Amino acid sequence: MGHRILVAGTWDTKNDELGYMRDVIRAQGGEVVAMDVSVLGDPAFPVDISKHDVAAAAGSSIAAAIAAEDENTAMQIMATGAARLAARLQAEGRIDAAIVLGGTMGTDLALDLVSALPLGVPKYIVSTVSFSPMIPPERIPADVQMILWAGGLYGLNSICKASLSQAAGAVLGAARAVEPPQRDRPLIGMTSFGKTVLRYMVHLKPALEARGFEVAVFHATGMGGRAFENLAAAGAFAAVLDFAPQEVGNHLFGSAISAGPDRMMAAGQAGVPQIVSIGCHDLVDLVGWHPVPEQFRDSPFHAHNRILSSVVLDGDQRRAVARAISTRLGRAKGPVTLLVPSEGAHEWDRPGGPLQNKAGLEAFLAELRGACPSNVRLIELGCHINDAAFSDAALAIVDGWIAAGVLPGAAQAMRAG
Repeated sequence: MGHRILVAGTWDTKNDELGYMRDVIRAQGGEVVAMDVSVLGDPAFPVDISKHDVAAAAGSSIAAAIAAEDENTAMQIMATGAARLAARLQAEGRIDAAIVLGGTMGTDLALDLVSALPLGVPKYIVSTVSFSPMIPPERIPADVQMILWAGGLYGLNSICKASLSQAAGAVLGAARAVEPPQRDRPLIGMTSFGKTVLRYMVHLKPALEARGFEVAVFHATGMGGRAFENLAAAGAFAAVLDFAPQEVGNHLFGSAISAGPDRMMAAGQAGVPQIVSIGCHDLVDLVGWHPVPEQFRDSPFHAHNRILSSVVLDGDQRRAVARAISTRLGRAKGPVTLLVPSEGAHEWDRPGGPLQNKAGLEAFLAELRGACPSNVRLIELGCHINDAAFSDAALAIVDGWIAAGVLPGAAQAMRAG
C-alpha cells in the first residue's frame, strides 16, 4: 500500500488544480484521500470526504454555512471541520501527510488544518499568498512547508503546473522519508541564539544528555520561538530552559520578528518545569531591510546581516520587558526558577562590549526584582550568561528537580526508551 496523502481544497472551483495534484501523487505511487471544503458548489468528481462531512465535523451543516450569508463565517465552519477530520484521520492511521491548496480563503482554512497535525506529519500548503506577512506567526506550525502557487489563480497552465507538481512530489516524498520524533527519552526544550551570541548550550546539551535527556535547541528569531511554544503546548517537553526571551520584547515593541503574543506562556500553562533567564532581553530584532522605527531612531544599532538587525533598549523599555516577562511567569502552573546573571545577557553585553549598557541592565534587574511574582524563585548570579558558572547553576537546578522527583533521573530516563 502506498503512502496516503490528504488532498484538501475547494473541489468545486479548484477541481482541475486539485485533480492535477492527485494525479501526480498517484503517478508516483501514492494514494489520495480527497477532502472537499467547498460551500456553494459541488466537485466534478466524487471525493472521499464531502463538504457535508466537513461541516458536520464542525457541529454545523452546509445549509447553516450558506444561511450565514457571510463567506468568512462559512469558511470558519469548514476550517473547524477540516481540522478535526484531518486530526482524526491521522490519529487513526488513515493518512500519512496532508496538502492543502487555496487563495486567501483556502490558506486561512489550510492553516487550521495543518496546525491540527502533530510535528513530524508532513504538511504542505500551496497558496497564492505563501510567505505573505498576512500570515501571523502564531498560526504557522513548526514543520509546515509552503510553496507559492504562481500563476494559478484561475485554471491550469505550465507555470502553475510547475508549482503544483513540485508540491505533490514533495509531500509524497516527505511522507516516505520522514523520521518522526521519537519519545524514547524525556525532551528538554531550550531557546538560544548562535554561539557567537549565547554559548550555554555548548556545555548544557552534553551534560543534560548524560543525565538521560534529549535536548532540542530553538533559534529564538520568531518562528523558532513559535515552534517552541507549539511543542510546549502539546506537552512535548519534560522541562524547558527558556534562556533567550528576546521574542517577548520583539512582540512588545511591534517587531515583525515575533513569535506571537503568547510567547513564554505555553510551558507555564501546561505545568512544565521552567528555568528562565534573560538572554538578549535588551535587544529588539528588526527586519534588516525595513526602515528603523521612529521609537528606535536614536538607539544603538547592530546590523547582524542583511536580513536581521538589532537595536538596544533603554532603561524604560527594558523595565517594560521585565514586567512582561514577570506577568507571563506569574501565570505558570508548574515550578519556575528565574536565573539572572548580573554581569551581562549576551556576548556583546560585556565590559567594553559594543552593545553594553550597564545602567540599562541595572534598571532591568531592579524592575525584575520588584515585579517577580511569588510563584517564581529568583536566583541572581554574579556572572555573565556565557560563563560556565551560569550553566553550572542551571544544571544544579535540574539536578535538584531530579532529586525531588520533579524530573526523571538518568536511570529512569534511559528506561523510558
